[in-house]
Amino acid sequence: MLLKAKRCLTHNLLNLPGSRIDGRIVVIESDDWGAIRMRSREAYDRLLAHGYPVDRNGYERNDALASEEDLELLFDLLASHRDGEGRLAAITANCIMTNPDFGKIREEDFRTYHYEPFTSTLARYERHGGSFARWQQGMRAGIFRPQYHGREHIAVGPWMRALQRGDAEVREAFDLEMAGTASRRNGRNSYVVAFEGDPGEEARLAEAAADGLRMFEQLFGYRSRTFIAPCYTWPASLEKTLRAEGVEALQGMIHQCLPGGGHRRHWFGSRNALGQTYLLRNCFFEPTTDACADPVDACMERIACAFRWHKPAVISSHRVNYVGFIHPTNRDRSLRLLGELLDRIRRRWPDVRFRTSDELTSLLADQKNPT
Repeated sequence: MLLKAKRCLTHNLLNLPGSRIDGRIVVIESDDWGAIRMRSREAYDRLLAHGYPVDRNGYERNDALASEEDLELLFDLLASHRDGEGRLAAITANCIMTNPDFGKIREEDFRTYHYEPFTSTLARYERHGGSFARWQQGMRAGIFRPQYHGREHIAVGPWMRALQRGDAEVREAFDLEMAGTASRRNGRNSYVVAFEGDPGEEARLAEAAADGLRMFEQLFGYRSRTFIAPCYTWPASLEKTLRAEGVEALQGMIHQCLPGGGHRRHWFGSRNALGQTYLLRNCFFEPTTDACADPVDACMERIACAFRWHKPAVISSHRVNYVGFIHPTNRDRSLRLLGELLDRIRRRWPDVRFRTSDELTSLLADQKNPT
């Protein structure tokens, strides 16, 4: 009872400061679309047999590129739920634009980093040849709205240096076309924090971010208005580069992690000196990685708290929840629970509106600048 009261107090304190918004808005933000994590079930089995603790972490166990079947099942579920205005449920799909080009990196004896568009990666996978066509179908239906997550989900500098010095674990994962995996030393994948660069690398990281944003616009035909950094970690200096490339809002948590340690605190709707708005996640639906007994109940509790303080319910729900390429039961359970969550939202708040992160950015701008 005491724990529940403390949790309730924390949720209320999170939602108390910052901008308020008219109406009940639900936004589902989903990270990692386009990025490799686990290459295949065969790669998973090999790493597990070699002593890597890939079975102990939800991401290492389940996360992978979404197959055609994964996307079809997710989109069918979203298309079966409408909000109070009759609009379909939607996911803001935060995209990684590239993956390592393992062949070229090996050809140059690990001296130089090379990448390929994620669409090229999809084309080489077993059940993914039509996945990007599915993305486009979801976009046309208004249920899958790409936004920018980064050029790659890899700390390129540290990863390349590990390859160059012949780190056995990193090389074994590389041979399986993966950028690191859960280490036998500490159970962590140390190479997923893309903007965790060494001192002096800020210019390289900024250029990578700008390069990815230009790739995003070329592929999707529009600029990404929002950005979410991998692992919620980015230097404050990066925001100027993002602004120059059209990013108006920064998705994230209450704390922005800074490379090398430390953090900055933001509130929902607060703005930086460049006029960019911070969008804060105040709800979580992560059945694959959340240890709570009932992820639907827990998410509903947070949504109710957000609405109490006239905040939108911004739900974090990573791609890993909806991927069954490695373990189909992971996807099937999450989809069942997502369907239950959407049903309960609609029954409890019949006037709810489903929106995407870029639309939420517009809503905030309109309230600050009424006509």
